[in-house]
Amino acid sequence: QVQLVESGGGLVQAGGSLRLSCAASGTIVSISVMGWYRQVPGKPRELVATINSVGSTNYADSVKERFTISRDNAKNTVLLQMNSLKPEDTAVYYCYATVRSSYYPPTYSPFWGQGTQVTVSS
Repeated sequence: QVQLVESGGGLVQAGGSLRLSCAASGTIVSISVMGWYRQVPGKPRELVATINSVGSTNYADSVKERFTISRDNAKNTVLLQMNSLKPEDTAVYYCYATVRSSYYPPTYSPFWGQGTQVTVSS
């Protein structure tokens, strides 16, 4: 099995910064995509940012120029540096990864972390 453990959430004032981290552990052969999604009550989970194994990134328009995603393939970790935070960034942030857990079949499965709360006060 694979576990994703997030850390780094909390309360910050508007304009401030937070850094989220996520570490994947368990039976891992390789990880394709790692990323972050977020969700507020009553709304669907939405993509924040993703990064693939060669470092190509994808960001939601709402966070471009403010958030930066990075990963350490050797440590199976992904980071999300969040700057210039806004109250609308308040949400539970979930780590995501597509993981290959065996050499055969060579398939990838999605895994989610438990989520970490980010609250931005105005």
